[in-house]
Amino acid sequence: MDFSLSEEHQAVADLARQILEGQETAERLKEVEAGTDLIDRRTYAELAKANLLGVALPDAVGGSGLGFAAACVILEQIGRTVAPVPFLPTVVLGALPVAEFGTDEQKKRLLAPAISGQLILTAALVESGTEPDQPATTATPLADGSWRLDGTKICVPAGAAAGCILVTARTNDPRAEDGGDTIGVFLLDPASSGVTLTPLDTTNHQPESRLEMAGAVVAAGDVLGDPYAGRPIVTWMLERATTALCAVAAGVCEVALRTTAEYTKTREQFERPIASFQAVGQRVADAYI
Repeated sequence: MDFSLSEEHQAVADLARQILEGQETAERLKEVEAGTDLIDRRTYAELAKANLLGVALPDAVGGSGLGFAAACVILEQIGRTVAPVPFLPTVVLGALPVAEFGTDEQKKRLLAPAISGQLILTAALVESGTEPDQPATTATPLADGSWRLDGTKICVPAGAAAGCILVTARTNDPRAEDGGDTIGVFLLDPASSGVTLTPLDTTNHQPESRLEMAGAVVAAGDVLGDPYAGRPIVTWMLERATTALCAVAAGVCEVALRTTAEYTKTREQFERPIASFQAVGQRVADAYI
């Protein structure tokens, strides 16, 4: 099986690398980390200008139609430069699910500004004490067709900067004899009444938030797919989120390995480069594998 990149995907990777390596100097990273936003909006704007925020999205919504693999090659470059940009939450957690399962109105409202970099999207998938596909957060239908959300999510990527958050919640289908225990995905406006976002301190300095919902109301038109049949959507999102994180990690580890290899060739001990020591060579080989 051939795992090499297509010419189009290689061109995307090369363009992303050119932009990110040109923007994300050590000084720039320190500058962003010293701020409160923890997002490099200047670099993110450059990615948007190059249409890299839309390469994975369908042509019909203004994207390039290159699919999820194109997003992964960009994420690998983001990992290589540890660029503090909200590409993963916006594209993978937000835009791709909307493009796949959203209504025409949802796509029109959310995807164009996301592609242009004007709108940051994200998803709230994580809760304390339960798995992402078994949310304790509840969504209760109201008489006018809207939904009331109650619960707490943690580790919401770029939550404080997001203009829309995809929230997973338990819905309990009344049509089912056992009460349903079903899941829905809801498009929450973080500025809505009943929503509280609190920044979290993270060891990797990623901008994440705690999302608390106490009677937050989501309109009937802001449900992604069937509110009583959202489990396949959640599975779809989790698979891509996991793969996206792996793509970032691949980029991080590639540069870390190269940096380590260079260091072992120049660092000397007992008047010899430590790369010549068998124990060091074995550890570097393990890292490479």
